[in-house]
Amino acid sequence: MSDELRLSALLAHPSNGGLRVVAGPTDASWADVVIETTEAELPGRGERRIAILTAPPPSTPWQQDALVRRTRDRGFLALAVPGADGFGSGTRSLAARLGLSLLHVDKPMQLAKACWHLLEARDALTLGYVRKVAQSIEYHADGLPDLLRHLSSSVGHGIALVDSEGVLLEAGGHLESAVHAAIDFAPWVDLARADTGTAASVRVDSPSREGLRIAFFGDGLSDPQLSALAVAAEVAMPAVAARILIDEVAEVSDASVSSAVLRDFMDLRGAPDTDVERRMLERGWRTAGYHLAFRVIGRARLDTFQLLRFVTRELGAIPADSHATTSGRGVTGWLTFAEPPPAQQVEAHITALRSLHVAARRDFNVATGVGSLESGSAGLTESLSEAADAARIAVDRSATGWFVRVDGLGLEQLLLAWTGNDTFVPAARSLLAPLQEGGDELFETLSAYLDHESGIAATAAALGLHRNTVSTRVQRAQQLLGVDMADPEARLALHLACRAVRESG
Repeated sequence: MSDELRLSALLAHPSNGGLRVVAGPTDASWADVVIETTEAELPGRGERRIAILTAPPPSTPWQQDALVRRTRDRGFLALAVPGADGFGSGTRSLAARLGLSLLHVDKPMQLAKACWHLLEARDALTLGYVRKVAQSIEYHADGLPDLLRHLSSSVGHGIALVDSEGVLLEAGGHLESAVHAAIDFAPWVDLARADTGTAASVRVDSPSREGLRIAFFGDGLSDPQLSALAVAAEVAMPAVAARILIDEVAEVSDASVSSAVLRDFMDLRGAPDTDVERRMLERGWRTAGYHLAFRVIGRARLDTFQLLRFVTRELGAIPADSHATTSGRGVTGWLTFAEPPPAQQVEAHITALRSLHVAARRDFNVATGVGSLESGSAGLTESLSEAADAARIAVDRSATGWFVRVDGLGLEQLLLAWTGNDTFVPAARSLLAPLQEGGDELFETLSAYLDHESGIAATAAALGLHRNTVSTRVQRAQQLLGVDMADPEARLALHLACRAVRESG
């Protein structure tokens, strides 16, 4: 005889005939199972077994009491019978006092088959799970979440896609954190147990994403069930890995299309275009209403698609109509409101975007800029442009945590507005003209000095000059321009002007 039959394992079995505990011990285990039509046909010695009756029980309370007492006197530790949930409180109390697990079952033969699976036919249990996995894979799935729902529904247990940080997707239940913590991510197959549940997991062989596992989980699963589910997970894994790859290709293609739509929209600079408007509406992007744009860019090389996936997931927690797509070396997005949101609500959403930025920095070296609240198609263009400019400034702003909002820039906001038209470059050249009267050395030194966050040593190293030479040139430039280099806004204005002149040739 194999391991004892546990009540918790039967309750966790997906095909247990509708088993429910009515009264008595809930942590019971039994040596074997006996199934008969009526109580009279049960053997005289129960020998620590569970008795399953297929006929309905008597209807009167005293007869129900007698059934419970006689079953226990024969040595049975549990009685499963259709209609047991209709037993009265007296009969239930009697079962509890006698230490008999009183169980209701809708389909006794199905329960008997589940007992046989767990006691004698572990291979049959495994094959049953595998067959159900194969059947679920045959169905068309609209994506990975849909595939997981098919698998969970067919197998009868919860399923989750996890990594070492937590649960990425799940269906058919919730994988408790204690069970996740018990999973060993090193081996190919792992059987995990915790006080709150159990899980059988296998490593996902995905070429694009490392460290993933697929896990079937549930409460009270026995060792035979866990072992069988581990095999089922191995069978399901290739389909999951393939679905991940298919979904990622589709996501990359979708991101490419949405990025192109955004680029075409920005190139219009607020001018109407029916084709671009149609393409935006097809993506659910509305130009009507009020918009608050943001841009997240890399301060170093990064995977913009992974960043987009992260940003999109975090935007789901913000109570607003949100959109995001890849753009250049970062992600551009915006929140849209049908009505003008009050100032307090705008501040709350900017705080949420700041929290998104802080969370992103745990995995990505990024800077984030936020535009101002604007309305209509032209307003969306304006807010997106402001967010892009603010992000470029944030790249050099460690003091603000590499997060800058246009509304908090003061003089900087005016300078950023200038960068969007043809008046900025001539104004910048006029501002810096005194530095170029005797050559370009003062301009080049000041420009490098500002690029290196006003660091004398870093500037000297970059230009191959002595520190004293750099210091003298910077002081001379300050005198010629008549500005206070200790003023951060004045320093930013000079930095923008230097960049504009340098990039314009």
